[in-house]
Amino acid sequence: MHTSPEAFLAILGMAIATMAIKASGLLLADRLPRDGFAAAWLRHIPGAVLAALVAPALVTRSMAEVIAAAATGLVFVFSRNLFAAMASGVLTVYLMRLWLGA
Repeated sequence: MHTSPEAFLAILGMAIATMAIKASGLLLADRLPRDGFAAAWLRHIPGAVLAALVAPALVTRSMAEVIAAAATGLVFVFSRNLFAAMASGVLTVYLMRLWLGA
């Protein structure tokens, strides 16, 4: 298999950009505020990102995604654990897609 020089340069450029973003996050982590408005705002980002990823799937009204969203919400309400809620949502949508053939 032969890779063109343009494809190789594109892959190399994306790898460098990805590593630069990750490295800057590690370098800037100590400078983030630990209390106050900005810290509270930063704590809400993971939930907002999750909602932004789930909302388009719910708009399609696919039964697997709707059931998974309900399961995710129930797990979060009862456990108050975001990781457990996300894991249950991913597992539920996977199982529902297998079961429903979606």
